[in-house]
Amino acid sequence: MRASLLQVAVNEDEPAESRRRRVAGMVRDQAGADLVVLPELWTTGAFAYEEFAGLAEPLEGPTFEAMAKAASDAGVWLHAGSIPERDPEGALYNTSLVFSPSGDLAAAYRKIHRFGFDKGEAVLMGAGDALVTVRLPHTVVGVATCYDLRFPELFRGLVDAGAETFVVPAGWPERRRDHWTLLARARAVENQAFVLACGTAGTHAGVPQAGHSIVVDPWGGVLAEAGPGEEALTVDFDPAAVAGTRERFPALKDRVLGLDRPRR
Repeated sequence: MRASLLQVAVNEDEPAESRRRRVAGMVRDQAGADLVVLPELWTTGAFAYEEFAGLAEPLEGPTFEAMAKAASDAGVWLHAGSIPERDPEGALYNTSLVFSPSGDLAAAYRKIHRFGFDKGEAVLMGAGDALVTVRLPHTVVGVATCYDLRFPELFRGLVDAGAETFVVPAGWPERRRDHWTLLARARAVENQAFVLACGTAGTHAGVPQAGHSIVVDPWGGVLAEAGPGEEALTVDFDPAAVAGTRERFPALKDRVLGLDRPRR
């Protein structure tokens, strides 16, 4: 299976509509891949909080339309990263879109863990409440977004729902890049799954981005890692390695669930 992670540069001097057209072209350039992945909030910038409301769009808005057509034109499964979604009641969500090679919407995921510690995204956007998986021809994808990477219980839930490959778009800051790599590898090792983590390049509202998109195998090995700038990171991997790893080292069957809380 071939995956291409498009580490898009997001800078304030490029209008969202211009970037949308440019990224659609980048997706079309990946014809021949099985799966293409874009970063989180690439139309606005993950830290451009003041832009969320003004650039929010309905689920089937301009980004939806552009990415559906790009997926169809390229004939690829496309995780189109996430958008600031405004629902019919006016609430905002950080929502990921996944399209099939025919351009149909295969899944939408509203980010569950919102970053900001009582400010920024954490107060401006609502929280999702549902785990999302997507069945591709060769693997079952579990969908998560950026800050979700810090919460292992979400990924355990995705494993229980059948996930074998995690796709994680992000707008991760450079100052915490070590955490990005460490957490991606940890989620792969503990769940014996592939992790495809796609970040952004550039600067969001003055916050330099980490870049370094990464693909990790079920044993924690790094199959490919991008640099700091905009690039397409393409890697071939064998989804059957998940079942092989889980069979040879069956740690998941030893999970102990439902433990009581410590007594005080």
